[in-house]
Amino acid sequence: MLFLASQSPRRAELLARLGLAFEPLSLDIPEQRQPGEAALDYVRRVALEKARAGLELVREREDAIVLGADTEVILDDVVFGKPADAADAEAMLARLSGRTHTVASAVAVVTARRQAQVLDLSEVRFAALSAQAIADYVRSGEPMGKAGAYAIQGRGEAFIAHLSGSHSGVMGLPLHATANLLTQFGVL
Repeated sequence: MLFLASQSPRRAELLARLGLAFEPLSLDIPEQRQPGEAALDYVRRVALEKARAGLELVREREDAIVLGADTEVILDDVVFGKPADAADAEAMLARLSGRTHTVASAVAVVTARRQAQVLDLSEVRFAALSAQAIADYVRSGEPMGKAGAYAIQGRGEAFIAHLSGSHSGVMGLPLHATANLLTQFGVL
């Protein structure tokens, strides 16, 4: 049985696109970068911690396969998580404006006997954004709860001048990489 260690509606929607039956798990894993931890190591660690915590919740299920994922926006080795408030969202978007950033999406799959992980990187170039465009977007509420304060599957897509990589990875679950990983576990 496949479990998704996430309550993210975006991840559930994306995983469902693979035509798989799965059960979401509710868990709360702290997402804090450790001092000196490289940004990509942080993303990989959080995805694996989510998968392992999910496996603990269903450890009585012998057939449990748990998928955990983490997606972060990275610019100049700064990890842009979810904004704390509107001012934080505006500050993030102003820093991303007119620049290219990396979206790192790590996926981990664990069972009682094995684990595997993949890291998918996409490069996203934002157009130059006016202060008014940023303020209007933040007022829409869409940036809240989104890494980097934008949603590629929503109004935020209009800010993206160029994407090199996985659209679904920027949304929160790189489907090609995820499908390959799940194939290794006999799920697909």
